[in-house]
Amino acid sequence: QVTLVESGGGLVQAGGSLRLSCAASGRTFSMYGMGWFRQAPGKEREFVAAINVNGAVTNYAASVKGRFTISRDNAKNTVYLQMNSLKPEDTALYYCATTQWVGVTSTQMYNNWGQGTQVTVSS
Repeated sequence: QVTLVESGGGLVQAGGSLRLSCAASGRTFSMYGMGWFRQAPGKEREFVAAINVNGAVTNYAASVKGRFTISRDNAKNTVYLQMNSLKPEDTALYYCATTQWVGVTSTQMYNNWGQGTQVTVSS
């Protein structure tokens, strides 16, 4: 069973950039689609971005399209989320997760979750 560890979060000013990484343990990373989700205090966990097993298919929430880019390096067992032009409303705990489907946006369709990395964007 794959385990995931997110990193790269931090405190940035509005307009800044961060690159989140999600490192997977085990030897079956390439069989999973991957997603990024985020959750702010008092809010539901929401979909951010997804990528299929070979990186050919991606999906983004409208709120981040054009600013965030999801990518993966299967040789390194890692998925990334490049976040540019950050806004205060991007502040949340960011999670990565695995799925057997392509481009799904529901938390119920994801199987394994990391512990999250905090992103805080100040005005």
